[in-house]
Amino acid sequence: MPNHLKVGFLYNHDELHQVAHTAPIISALRKQCPYMAVEVLSSSDAQTAVVKRHLDPDLENPPIRALKPSKAYSLAERVIGGAAPLGRIGFLAANLDLFRSYDALVVPETTSTMLKTKFGLTGTKLIMFPHGAGDRSVGFSPEFAHFDFVMLPGNKTRERMLEAGLIREEDSAVVGYPKFDSRVAAGDAPIFGNDRPIVFYNPHFDPKLSSWYDFGLPLLEHFAEQSRYNLVVAPHVMLFRRKLLASVEHRVLRWRKEIPARFKRLDNIHIDQGSLNSVDMTYTRMADVYIGDVSSQVYEFIAQPRPAIFLNSHGAHWKDNPNYAFWKFGPVVDHAGGLDDALQQAVPLLDNYREAQEKALRQTFDLDPDRSSADRAAMAIAKFLGRE
Repeated sequence: MPNHLKVGFLYNHDELHQVAHTAPIISALRKQCPYMAVEVLSSSDAQTAVVKRHLDPDLENPPIRALKPSKAYSLAERVIGGAAPLGRIGFLAANLDLFRSYDALVVPETTSTMLKTKFGLTGTKLIMFPHGAGDRSVGFSPEFAHFDFVMLPGNKTRERMLEAGLIREEDSAVVGYPKFDSRVAAGDAPIFGNDRPIVFYNPHFDPKLSSWYDFGLPLLEHFAEQSRYNLVVAPHVMLFRRKLLASVEHRVLRWRKEIPARFKRLDNIHIDQGSLNSVDMTYTRMADVYIGDVSSQVYEFIAQPRPAIFLNSHGAHWKDNPNYAFWKFGPVVDHAGGLDDALQQAVPLLDNYREAQEKALRQTFDLDPDRSSADRAAMAIAKFLGRE
């Protein structure tokens, strides 16, 4: 195996939801491969702070490099109202010399492939672990073909990527789900002053697929007028990052609706517009019922099978569509007025939905009770780099 390898873990995003998918691997790799120089590259202090929470406290922290921004790209993003992630692309453009100093970069997103396709980076291997384990088509985008090595949570994703020609069998590995063995404990402080069941509403931000734009306010009205459930509203963190939301995949722009102040004053509704709790599995572990649309967080929720409901606000033809495989976990609602009936159908969890969740859990996450996913990922990285 080559000595003195230099590996960087790259975090380049406006928000924090990607960090937990690769940060647990950092300490595992340093323990397994002390000959490697493992470093952290971050585009924000907020990401850096979360990375540190995932590091083994028994080890000295690795070097952490703050990426320099591109003023031109950042200005361009502001001019277009943040509709495209130009600032993130700017960080890639402005730090090419730094990136060239690494033998490999480990990333949780596909924008980094522009280092190869747009900025001509060669000699540095790109290693991917995706930030989520969902079924949407965007998780199987052509950009995956540009990675040198891809680690995946289970055989479901790997087989679909192999079939699509996105990855090569010899340059991929199933390693489990490092986020599940995260050192960052989910919040357990009670957020409601009663013992009612908790419903977790988790809309995506995508302006074509998200239920928030058409079903969000009627859903809030429904829970405001009843006394059986508590409601946590914690969307994908990008939903409230911008007022104008863009779907690169579907070429759609849409203005995001604000949450009326009256809902924020209710004792049975808790609204989280992007705290760390919304990305560290606090709510997926806490909730009794999940309501969502296309977020991959549903797979973290079914780690313990429970009732789930899906909102089809965009008229999807979802049956037998692999992009909506997870909609078999519970009833699907096609109009905002169908929520009450769906809750009655979903609670308690019916056997057919439990079986669908348990089957999907096995297919989606290859978990080893004797080895953490982070350790398996570290071993896969070392094996890949060792043959280069």
